[in-house]
Amino acid sequence: QVQFVESGGGWVQPGGSLRLSCAASGFTFSTYAMTWYRQAPGKERELVARISNGGVRTNYADSVKGRFTISRDNAKKMVLLQMNSLKPEDTAVYYCNRLPFGDYWGQALGDYWGQGTQVTVSS
Repeated sequence: QVQFVESGGGWVQPGGSLRLSCAASGFTFSTYAMTWYRQAPGKERELVARISNGGVRTNYADSVKGRFTISRDNAKKMVLLQMNSLKPEDTAVYYCNRLPFGDYWGQALGDYWGQGTQVTVSS
């Protein structure tokens, strides 16, 4: 079964950094574009970043552009999210997921969400 296990979250001061990791399994990882989403209390899940199956193309939400970097290691079947210059409004549960096959500009399917990892940015 398709599975994603997120890790690396925690508490950090504003302006600090965190690196999130996502271990994927249950599918041919290198053939799918991957994403990071986040969901804050009382808000809908928000697409934060996309990365193509080969890792060359990336796309970010305006709110994180210039601060976050998505990357992937196809040999390890992992997706990473480097988060710098963190702000309190970045506080959320962060999830990774795959995009529909061949649909870089699509949205992640709804059946394979993991537990996510909590990121809290506060002073």
